[in-house]
Amino acid sequence: MPEAASAPAVRATIGDSEFDRDTALTRRAPGVYDIDLSAGWTIISAVNGGYLLAVLGRALADALPHSDPFTVSAHYLTASQPGPAVVRTDVVRTGRTLSTGQASLFQYDDEGREVERIRVLASYGDLDALPDDVRTTARPPAIPPLEHCFGPEDGPAPVDGSSAITERLMLKLDPSTLGWALGQPSGKGEMRAWFGLKDGRDPDPLSLLLAVDALPPTAFELGLKGWVPTVELTVHVRCRPAPGPLRVAITTRNLAGGFLEEDAEVWDGADRLVAQSRQLARVRLG
Repeated sequence: MPEAASAPAVRATIGDSEFDRDTALTRRAPGVYDIDLSAGWTIISAVNGGYLLAVLGRALADALPHSDPFTVSAHYLTASQPGPAVVRTDVVRTGRTLSTGQASLFQYDDEGREVERIRVLASYGDLDALPDDVRTTARPPAIPPLEHCFGPEDGPAPVDGSSAITERLMLKLDPSTLGWALGQPSGKGEMRAWFGLKDGRDPDPLSLLLAVDALPPTAFELGLKGWVPTVELTVHVRCRPAPGPLRVAITTRNLAGGFLEEDAEVWDGADRLVAQSRQLARVRLG
């Protein structure tokens, strides 16, 4: 199994890493949670959507009788900023194998009024109880070995504004999807990379919610620049990932009317498809 380049001397563990601390919530009352959104997960000028989804995912794991996200669908209503936020959850239905809940994250405007940022509907279950039977035509993405890929520290062109999230990720991009960083985008709408957390924490179902939205947008390889805000994001978690780096492949086939879709697959070190997602995002043309 490949190891992350320049792995930390002391690896963080699940439950004791920066990601866990920055997604931790304080329960104020049943179904109501407080959190201070960390500036460490910002890109350009906003908090990363995958980090926010993990925050809501953690709240729902506490609120529901099942702990593992199976499907999570989020609508991003307004841009979130670092700072105080409140998450409110509702249990929609509980069953023997699946429980469904909804959650919303709110922040405050200059007059102290609540503004809803994200609304999520999700179903949770027990990944360890799933049968081992797999019938698939999906294949892991063909990404060069980790040591032959490139990360932010290797010099791709920076984007304007904050890129704090890149300091918390082990992200090594497939050179064939790095044309945008050299001023020569391929036009293919593809992005592939090795993914992990910088402190060496192994992946778990919650961090998969981050992984699907942590790569540079495929819009860069289409020759576009700037912020690509997510409108809607749905993630399917298929199984608990094995330890070690993940491989993430994202593809866009259609950009029309100023919107594009991104289809993502996440594969673990055991060559298992551990998560899939689709999102609709808005792009700025011209």
